[in-house]
Amino acid sequence: MDLMLLVVLILGVSFVLRTKAQKQRIALLAQYLRNYDIEKLMERLVSSYMRALDEKDSSRQQQIWELQASVENSLASQFSSFADTLAKAPEPANGATFKISTQAFYFPFSHLLEKAMGNRHSFDLRTAIRLHADGIARVVANTAGRSPKDRAFTLLAEMYLMQHTCHWYCKSKPVASARMQLRNQTTYEQVIQSVSPETRNAYLALLGER
Repeated sequence: MDLMLLVVLILGVSFVLRTKAQKQRIALLAQYLRNYDIEKLMERLVSSYMRALDEKDSSRQQQIWELQASVENSLASQFSSFADTLAKAPEPANGATFKISTQAFYFPFSHLLEKAMGNRHSFDLRTAIRLHADGIARVVANTAGRSPKDRAFTLLAEMYLMQHTCHWYCKSKPVASARMQLRNQTTYEQVIQSVSPETRNAYLALLGER
């Protein structure tokens, strides 16, 4: 067989398998998220935070911060429940997986090879979601005593990093980072530096970068 034809065939099969795997992951994550209003709560917070940051009147700004308390608490509570539910979830039997590869390139059946190698180049979505849930709850509780503005910035970063993890799981890290740049006008590296120190240290450790 002609070498070029073989390469095209391999790339074509890889694309089909990758697309199938991505659809399975999206469906799997949606299955566990459908009972929660997490996305709607996040959208409300982002919109309100941006409005507060644009507000010139300090008293009005403070009022906007205070009005978000119930939404913040609902987000922290729902995301913690989601993390608890996901933590109990078994590995799917349909060929999907909760593993997220840290490899730069996708190749078919990589999760099986990773398992054989001891998962040295992957991490578990369930562990990451628990980490994000703890980070969001910690910032909402404001255990660090941040000002309303600093607290809002930190919570935004926690939410953006969580979204990045979900997009990474469903697609890939490059796609997740591109989406973050496009939708939120910030980079993955900037978000890592903007989350709480506890989240940053735990997340980098999970990725094997610390």
